[in-house]
Amino acid sequence: MPVFYECQRCTACCRWPGQVRLTELEITRIAAFRGLSEHDFIQQFTRLRADRQGLALMDKPNGECVFLEGGNCAVQAVKPQQCRDFPNLWNFPGFEQTCRAVPKLVAEEEYRRLLRVMTGRERGTT
Repeated sequence: MPVFYECQRCTACCRWPGQVRLTELEITRIAAFRGLSEHDFIQQFTRLRADRQGLALMDKPNGECVFLEGGNCAVQAVKPQQCRDFPNLWNFPGFEQTCRAVPKLVAEEEYRRLLRVMTGRERGTT
């Protein structure tokens, strides 16, 4: 039986170093959600990715996500797919030591249903 990690919105993942890659559609959605033009959103909240192949969200000086406000995501309703997919569709060794997601053994059908609800997609799709 697969393990589904139920997010507790602890925001630990919002504080890890790394980069949140953005697609053009995500830029459009987040900009609209914030009431900004895409140009203004890009100028204020993004940076060139390390691989120079696109844009990523900026970090605050302390390494947190630029949209982390206290204990909440300021763009929760339209957060990037990379954020929605963690930790069920991607994670890294030892993530459980920081992330407070609750692991639950579930039947395969329930796992697929939960993935669709939480991420909007199925395991193994991009």
